[in-house]
Amino acid sequence: MLNKTYNLLEIFAKEPWREFTFKDVKKLSKSKSESYVYNTLNYFVKENILMRVNAGNVILYEINQNSKALTFLALVSQYDAWNKKLPFVDLEAVKLKVPTNLFSMLVTGSYAKGQQTKESDVDLVIISGIEPKKVYAELNHICDMSIPKIHLYVFTETEFLQMLVDKKPNYGKEIAKNNLILYGGEAYYRIIVEAMSNGFNG
Repeated sequence: MLNKTYNLLEIFAKEPWREFTFKDVKKLSKSKSESYVYNTLNYFVKENILMRVNAGNVILYEINQNSKALTFLALVSQYDAWNKKLPFVDLEAVKLKVPTNLFSMLVTGSYAKGQQTKESDVDLVIISGIEPKKVYAELNHICDMSIPKIHLYVFTETEFLQMLVDKKPNYGKEIAKNNLILYGGEAYYRIIVEAMSNGFNG
């Protein structure tokens, strides 16, 4: 189980492109202790996981875009995802059939929002460096046969990045705003960081 301290990072993991004030973090963490939030934020700044930015009279906190920070974001995100009510047996079977070891696997849609019903499909996203047709060929059958049915979306890393930096609303941006990361969290956050450097802000 993750230390309670690290659960505060979930706020930054959900919206890694965003800057947060102390009040934002306290409200979103639902913590009643100002000293706990203050000390935890300072700890993550000291550990180079977060950065403290002076913006006039306001202090803002944001992710530090280094490997350590992205690893910790991936850890808390995946821990959170695997503790949700998901059909993990089927999702694990899908994961094992992906024809590469270098990929990210996310659930989006109603399951990610916690609004699923008995009739809901699982919206599953695979992001990798290989041709999507090859991934579909390997996974379509198992996704169609699973209960609940898995609705599969596959993108290359380049395709996903391009959607994020596009000025128009699109499914890639919806995925970024609403997801549960099951596998490959660090690779996913590296794409997000690259998109941020090209103007993506959620």
